[in-house]
Amino acid sequence: MSQFELTPAQLEFRARARDFARAKVAPRAAEVDRTEAYPWDTVEAMAAEGFFGITIPKAYGGKGASFLDATLLIEEMAKVCGVTGRIAVEANMGAISAVMQYGNDAQKKACAERVLAGDKPAICITEPEAGSAATEMTTRADKRGDVYVVNGGKHWITGGGVSNTHLIFARVFDEAGEEQGIGGFLAFLDEKPDGLVIGKREPTMGLRGIPETEILFNDLEIPADRVVLPPSGFRRGFADLMNAYNSQRCGAATVALGLAQGAYELGIDWLKEREQFGRPLAEFQGLQWMAADMSIQLDAARIMIHRAAASADPFPDPLMAAQAKVLASESAIRITNDALQFFGARGYSRNRPMERIARDARMFTIGGGTAQVLRTLIAGRVLDMKTPQTRDGYAKLAAKADRKAAAE
Repeated sequence: MSQFELTPAQLEFRARARDFARAKVAPRAAEVDRTEAYPWDTVEAMAAEGFFGITIPKAYGGKGASFLDATLLIEEMAKVCGVTGRIAVEANMGAISAVMQYGNDAQKKACAERVLAGDKPAICITEPEAGSAATEMTTRADKRGDVYVVNGGKHWITGGGVSNTHLIFARVFDEAGEEQGIGGFLAFLDEKPDGLVIGKREPTMGLRGIPETEILFNDLEIPADRVVLPPSGFRRGFADLMNAYNSQRCGAATVALGLAQGAYELGIDWLKEREQFGRPLAEFQGLQWMAADMSIQLDAARIMIHRAAASADPFPDPLMAAQAKVLASESAIRITNDALQFFGARGYSRNRPMERIARDARMFTIGGGTAQVLRTLIAGRVLDMKTPQTRDGYAKLAAKADRKAAAE
């Protein structure tokens, strides 16, 4: 079997996901976009079908499925509804995979129970002044006996107000006020924690059925046993926790792919159906070449996503995940816009799904690592060098190298 050939079990799982998406998800997609309401009924049906927490180990009630398996599910959901695709990502990747890798037994049980019941965890990283530069976050967690007191705020938190599980990233300070590094802290909305406030919701261009909100922390007390701490500790643990985010990047890339695939399929059907100048649109060479380019981009993106997902040990390779997300997200913008073009004015109308799909796809060169930041990551790996973005970053690297040479 070749590296990218799916097993019979995976093909069966993908077919089951496809049937579910067409029967349960597609009929609700336009309404979810129009009302901007979180699709609780779809979530309930997905959880009942066993589509939440498939990557959770069997010991904690999950299926122990791979990230590649998860991408098969996500693509089928996203082909008919970008919101549902994104929910499928966070129900199987990102925060939950970080907890399953680095959490203690109690944390794993608490998170698995909620996710398997239909919870989409929220990853609380981004701040108003710390977006791509995540390490510049100012939210802080101060040790006070057996609790950490968290203060600060996050914004653009996907699922704010509907997510139960929150993995909060904050700068950690010990009881003497000394900074320890950046850590991850678990808070659950169903426990009604004092000091966790859901703030304003952002009015978004697309993916409207899943809220993007600010979350404020006002003396939020989190027990010390809720700290998700990798073996490398606070000093280096943030890098380990962020490495878990590579699964999320594969997931985001897959949503972009699914949106593009869905638009492509609608476009191909339209080219065969619609006639102008006495013949089907499919007979015009200019449109044929557009369709050919779309198919090339889709296959390339899918292969890169599957390669990245299959590389997991325990998380997808950072370079492969970044490459897949850049290609899939940028291709999705081109493909959805070209598919819309096939329909002419009809594609621009809200009576058809094309304009919604195009709006949804636009998010994925931004969220989960912008295409520009990911290119910087890729360049660093290709050139085998650090690529600091601070104004004096290269000067600091040179000074460090000089000190190391002098010491030797």
